[in-house]
Amino acid sequence: MVEVEHWNTLRLRIYIGENDRFDGKPLYKAIVEKLREMGIAGATVYRGIYGFGKKSRVHSADVMRLSTDLPIVVEVIDRGYKIENAIGEIKPMIKDGMITVEPTIVVWVGTKEEVSKFEDDAVREL
Repeated sequence: MVEVEHWNTLRLRIYIGENDRFDGKPLYKAIVEKLREMGIAGATVYRGIYGFGKKSRVHSADVMRLSTDLPIVVEVIDRGYKIENAIGEIKPMIKDGMITVEPTIVVWVGTKEEVSKFEDDAVREL
């Protein structure tokens, strides 16, 4: 097992609605497909069960509320320059949402072959 530590990584979070669409498909799917096409390390989509946004309208998975537009968060972590490129590609796809970016420390863990693509700009190998 090999570990590579990065301190120049960013966490990108994209907040959108479940009903948001892009080119006829759910926006969250279009975003993940674009990120994969760009060679981003990975992305995860979270579906919120309860929340509200800038319009202060409550969205809930509770069947009594009958909300069908639940909050969606797409979370991505990769090296800073790749996140910056991703924002440039993703931002035009979003009509109503929010993007946040935060610095984060990542320790990539796996076989030598799996983590080799992250060694170029690593802080250190562990």
